[in-house]
Amino acid sequence: MNFADTLIRRLSPHSGLGLAGVSLKPDPNELRQSILGAGAAFLSLGLRAGDRVLIGCQLSPMPAVSILGAMHAGLVAVPVDEAQLTNQAEMFLKSAGAKAIWVEQEATVARLSATGVPVSHGLRSSQANAAVPRQLGDLAALMTTSGSTGTPRLVKITHGNLLANTIAIAESQRLTELDRALLILPASYCFGASVLFSHLFSGGSVIFDSRFMFPDKVLKAISEFQCTTFAGVPSVYQILLKRSNLGTIPMPSLRRLLQAGGALPVDLVQEICRRLPLVDFYVMYGQTEATARISCLPPEMLDCKLGSVGRPLPNLEVAIRDDSGRPLAANTSGRIYIKGPSVSPGYWDESERDHEVFVDGWLDTRDTGHLDDDGYLWIEGRDGDFVKIRGRRIAYGEIETKVRSIEGVQDAAACAVPHHEAGEAPALFVVPHREADRDEVLQRVQKGIPPAWTCEQIQAIAQLPLNTRGKLDRQVLASLLQEAHE
Repeated sequence: MNFADTLIRRLSPHSGLGLAGVSLKPDPNELRQSILGAGAAFLSLGLRAGDRVLIGCQLSPMPAVSILGAMHAGLVAVPVDEAQLTNQAEMFLKSAGAKAIWVEQEATVARLSATGVPVSHGLRSSQANAAVPRQLGDLAALMTTSGSTGTPRLVKITHGNLLANTIAIAESQRLTELDRALLILPASYCFGASVLFSHLFSGGSVIFDSRFMFPDKVLKAISEFQCTTFAGVPSVYQILLKRSNLGTIPMPSLRRLLQAGGALPVDLVQEICRRLPLVDFYVMYGQTEATARISCLPPEMLDCKLGSVGRPLPNLEVAIRDDSGRPLAANTSGRIYIKGPSVSPGYWDESERDHEVFVDGWLDTRDTGHLDDDGYLWIEGRDGDFVKIRGRRIAYGEIETKVRSIEGVQDAAACAVPHHEAGEAPALFVVPHREADRDEVLQRVQKGIPPAWTCEQIQAIAQLPLNTRGKLDRQVLASLLQEAHE
């Protein structure tokens, strides 16, 4: 069963893709023909079933159509941020074994022509469509992991993975054909792809908007295009709270806010709900290795379960285990394992790594946490996302939440550095609310953190470095530390 074909059959008269600043005319027939045309165009390049094709992604409808067209044609889509693809084409070609490249910008074609593979930017073909039937277990995509360090890892996603996760997401968010998402996340990121697929699968539509550097424009676009859904990672909501008129710009159509991609401090969740009391806020947890979503905290449970990432989606099973792999009881912290039809079959060309992460049908998330008595999941940290001070592990999230609570601090991040007595200690990066108060804020932080942290490095910066998906880039922070000591 081809996921793209299943999605096409579910398009409704409300379905369509649009771009903010351009009027949207939902037309499922036009969208359907665009996807089929894209598939035919790929096949006209001489590609065969199972071939990988790199797809440059920007925030616009064309990459989405290209991804679905590749899947429809029986190919394996490899969505990558277009700027990153342009700069690292040889690396992605080698790691994916790709046979072709698609990019949106015609000017980029010439820059990539030296790669030796066909480079296309068109979506239409007059040739007859000759899509190859695919099975649920066949690969549909290779998705790059969203980690903040190192070379992106390619995760194998099957048609069955996509179908199972998309159905579960649509049901958990109660999506209908009347829903329309305002999307600022690229389809190369599993969160962005999940919003795209779940809304189209439900018969709804999606508007892309690349103007988040001007957040008020995005908020106005929600109203202009009558969008019901908005999705963001923690940094997106922090920006909306600090740099936008959230709560005063009318958005009468907005029904739900989706948050994943890391923990958003509970006080910020409460502030968003205070500003938008009529909008449902969904806290979610996911990983690329599980296609996208793993759990969801419905808005009606925010009051009693705030801080949790909710219950596992209905088709997934969660287990908490100790270091030896033994299951742990409720309210006992341990490693989080996931099992179900949306769990990836593994990494592309990384069989050794597969044995570490995919164990007997279970996905080792490398996250730590616990299930409470009601089956709600609470995330406590990630393997490697901690500093070990005198043998005691303290999660970066705990340190950063503490620092953000100090007066005058707008944002904060931590990294582990060697310490001659404690073994390791946190190095702090602090973004003051006002640059003029910088020295005073740093003094408050020094006094406000526990002495046991033995923190000797506190640095003020204008803003935290983010990767292309809006997540904190700790690799850049590590480079800043190195530069400071040279």
